[in-house]
Amino acid sequence: MSGLLNLGAEFTVREKIPTTVYRFPDEATRKVSAEVAELIRSASPAHKVVLGLSTGSAPSGVYDELIRMHKTEGLSFQHVITFNVDEYYPMKASQIQSAAMFMEENLFSHVDLPKENINMLSGEVPPSQVGKYCQEYEDKIKHAGGIDLMLLPIGKAGQLAYNEPGTAKDSRSRVVDIDRVTRIDLAAEFFGMEYVPHESITVGLATILSQSKKIIIMAFSEGRARIISRLVEGDVTIQLPATFVQGHPNTRVIIDAAAAEELARFKHPWTIKSNSPMTIPWNPILARKAVIWLSLKLKKPILKLVEEDYDDNSLTSLLGAFGPAPVLNLRVFRHMQNTITGWPGGRPLHGSTPPSPSIGSWAASNPQTMPESFDNLPADLLAVKWEPARDTPMPPAKRVIVFSPHPDDDVISMGGTLIRLADQGHTVHVAYQTSGNIAVWDDDAKRFANFATEFAKAFGIEGPALEKFHSVEKSVEDFIAGKKPAEIDSKEVQKIKGLVRRTEARAGARYAGVKPDRIHFLELPFYETGAVKKKPLGEEDIKIMMDFLTSVRPQQIYAAGDLSDPHGTHRVCLKAILAAIIRLKDEPWMKECQIWLYRGAWQEWEPDRIEMAVPMSPHEMMRKRMSIFKHQSQKDTPVFPGADKREFWQRAEERNKATAHIYDSLGLTEFEGTEAFIRWHIDDRYGTNPI
Repeated sequence: MSGLLNLGAEFTVREKIPTTVYRFPDEATRKVSAEVAELIRSASPAHKVVLGLSTGSAPSGVYDELIRMHKTEGLSFQHVITFNVDEYYPMKASQIQSAAMFMEENLFSHVDLPKENINMLSGEVPPSQVGKYCQEYEDKIKHAGGIDLMLLPIGKAGQLAYNEPGTAKDSRSRVVDIDRVTRIDLAAEFFGMEYVPHESITVGLATILSQSKKIIIMAFSEGRARIISRLVEGDVTIQLPATFVQGHPNTRVIIDAAAAEELARFKHPWTIKSNSPMTIPWNPILARKAVIWLSLKLKKPILKLVEEDYDDNSLTSLLGAFGPAPVLNLRVFRHMQNTITGWPGGRPLHGSTPPSPSIGSWAASNPQTMPESFDNLPADLLAVKWEPARDTPMPPAKRVIVFSPHPDDDVISMGGTLIRLADQGHTVHVAYQTSGNIAVWDDDAKRFANFATEFAKAFGIEGPALEKFHSVEKSVEDFIAGKKPAEIDSKEVQKIKGLVRRTEARAGARYAGVKPDRIHFLELPFYETGAVKKKPLGEEDIKIMMDFLTSVRPQQIYAAGDLSDPHGTHRVCLKAILAAIIRLKDEPWMKECQIWLYRGAWQEWEPDRIEMAVPMSPHEMMRKRMSIFKHQSQKDTPVFPGADKREFWQRAEERNKATAHIYDSLGLTEFEGTEAFIRWHIDDRYGTNPI
């Protein structure tokens, strides 16, 4: 992303909706919140402000900031009217998954918005009255003078509200079928897809387009990147209903850098044609991206690219900045070659040489921002400016922490690297940040409750102790037998499910070579609600992280940087880690610590961003697979598989093989599989902080 956030307007010619990109979600939500707050402050008894609202993680950040403004700055909602755009059908307002409950918990109960000014679509309207009810809701919107500002997230299927693929532009408020992709995405909230409602009641596209004076569409994380590209740059189609807003006179898209990854100005700006003069601010990071793109597009190894290849693909200016072609090719090839290491913890002292200066080490010690070119860099750095940062030689027994948001992310995402670290003699700690207890089938809870009772009998446990086992087993059986759809588990069931995940995690880590006394279960409080909806990250969570880091004083930290996790746990866990690291940044051991980010079961780092690639042989791939197999509750059919029907080990292996294939295609060594990492710096010089 280096330099791309500042490209001129000429690079947006393909974009059919004005789109503003912020580096991080928090920055984007603050900007949107400030705009909403300004509008609210303009309200009066005679001229009320009307807001169109929705549920979801994207607008919830705006709600948090509006609540803060209400409490600390006196922002009043007395003259605000709200209309929400959808609700599950049928659905009681008191159910925890309802839009009514979401809005109450995330906004309404925290501000002075009059109850009579809140308008929610009801999921309790009798079917025979739905048509009349929807017309009355539309009439209310018109009577209020329309929507001054409509705030909408975009769904995974490209829907706005519940206007799913196939929705016509002239659709009005109605009950609709929920698309299967959307239902899969919602499965976690309802503790299983079988409990997700098949229908919802929603305002129509015509309602949104005709009644909204201003529309803001928000999306964050790389998981929304493809849909944002189609929304902003694609053609209008009923298969992506959100594209109809391209015809609205006052619509904006607000996204973070991760969600912008597939936009042309970020993915390959050199392919954009404009009538205005265009100057790409070439720097080594962007140049590397372009060379890798060219190599993969032409299916030619990097070292075989010639000047004509660059000229024919709009990259002549790149050769002007960093050519000729053979020199540029060699620089990028060497960079990619130097990302490959079989020693993720660093080689032993013997036989190693002091590291050369590098871009990373230079940037960390210089407060100025990344230059557009290398004309002004120190002379000693110019010779090695294309080399990735190399590890400082250290003794082999490096202290390492591998953070795992869920109990299986460590082996799924970096199992091969974990095995190498343990095999090479490093002091490896694995810290599981959450219990993962909602992702266990009820039948497994019953089975393990029964196992505990049978275990007690087999080993001669009698009397009151055995009665306790019987009592817990009966309690579990009775609760599950009477469990309602989407009901939160009882404390006994939560505890058993947590133990299932804990013992599986311990087995997987031990198989990978981690010693039992270095396996830690942090159980961060934000997660332990028993529901899919979690509490906000709090001071208690950050303190737990700080205490643990201080107890180990790691020289390397591995953390999940995969923000496509549909349940949001990865994002919160990474925030907890980075918050703790930043508070501890002045500790001597932290100043020397390296922080590496991996991605999980959903996707891999882009090849131009990879800073460390750990290869695996077929034998090592099999060892990784066996570590994943220890997580039996997640095998075959996990509770929350997402839209991808492959098992987690299959996703991981195919992702690792794909990364290895990319390296092979670029002309580098061919491996069975490769795990990829990027380096995070506290100063975030290169924009690798995904928070």
